[in-house]
Amino acid sequence: MAVTFTDMPIELLRAYRPALKAPADLEAFWETTIAEARAAARPATLTPIDAPVRALSVSDLTFTGFDGDEIRGWVVRPHGDALLPAVIEYIGYGGGRGLPGERLNWATAGYVHVIMDTRGQGSTWSVGDTPDPHGSAAAFPGVMTRGIRDPHDYYYRRLFTDAVRLVDVVRELPGVDPSRVAVTGGSQGGGLSIAAAALAGEAVAAVLPDVPFLCDFPNAITRTPSAPFTEITRYLAVHRDNTASVLRTLSYVDGAILARRITQPAFFSVAFMDDVVLPSGVFAAFHALASDDAAIEEYPYNGHEGGGHRHWMKQVAWLDARFGM
Repeated sequence: MAVTFTDMPIELLRAYRPALKAPADLEAFWETTIAEARAAARPATLTPIDAPVRALSVSDLTFTGFDGDEIRGWVVRPHGDALLPAVIEYIGYGGGRGLPGERLNWATAGYVHVIMDTRGQGSTWSVGDTPDPHGSAAAFPGVMTRGIRDPHDYYYRRLFTDAVRLVDVVRELPGVDPSRVAVTGGSQGGGLSIAAAALAGEAVAAVLPDVPFLCDFPNAITRTPSAPFTEITRYLAVHRDNTASVLRTLSYVDGAILARRITQPAFFSVAFMDDVVLPSGVFAAFHALASDDAAIEEYPYNGHEGGGHRHWMKQVAWLDARFGM
C-alpha cells in the first residue's frame, strides 16, 4: 500500500469530470467489431471437472471471442439445476483464470460464478491458459502498447470483445437466468466490466467495477507513478512522434468514455491512496455513467488492494437487493 501517495484533494476528486473527447466513429467501431466476433462464433463447450471442491460444481468453459479465437474460463455454481443469477468476473492485469476452484466467492453466495481467462496474460500472479495469437508492432514489455498505433490492432480491442462475447455465452448457459447477469472485476477486471456493460447493453443487468483500471488515459499516463499505465509513458518517451495516434487509439477503450453508455445499476469502489489506478480515473468513469442507480464506495486509507473482502461483502448485499436473492 502506498501510504504517502495522494492523487488530488478529496473534494476535487468527488467533482472530477474531465472533458474527454470520444472518437466520431466510436459506435460504429464497436458495433462492427462485436458483430464480426459474433459472426465468427462457434458453440461454447462446458465440461465438468473432477476438482477437490466438493460442495460446488466446477466446469471448464471454452468459448470464442475476438476473431473466433478460443477463450477459456471456469464456471462454478451450487450443485443442482436451479435457475440462478450469474456473476461474470474479469481478472486483474497479468493474471489468468487460475486453477480450478481457486475463485469460489460468488458461488458460495448462491450465484453462478463465471471467471474469464485473459488472453496472453496469466503468468504474472495467477495461471492462464489462453494465448493471444495476434501479433504486434514494436511494443513496450507488457500488453498496454501492443498494437497501440491503430485502434483496430490494439490489444484491448480483442480483450474487450472477449468480455462481451462471454456475456452472450453466459446468458445461454444451462441453469443461468439470462435476465440477471452481472459483471465485475478488480483493476483491469474492473475496466473490463465497464467495457462489457457499455458494449453488451441490456444483456448486462448490473456492473460492479472494483478500483477499475483503463480509465481517463490522458491524465493517467502523465500522472500515475506505478505500472502498468507507465508502460504507455515509457513507450511514448521513445516513440516521440506517435502521441496523437496513441491517444486516438486509447480513446476507443477509455472506460471514462465508454461509461457514458452504461444505464444499468452500477456499484464502484475507489481507494484514495492507490498509486496504480488513480482515484481520479475511477471518479472520471463513475461520473460519466448514465445510470439512475449508481453508488461508489470510498476507501480513504487503502491503496490498490481497495476494500478487499470487506468490499466484496458489500457487493453481495448490493447485488442481492437488485437480483432478489
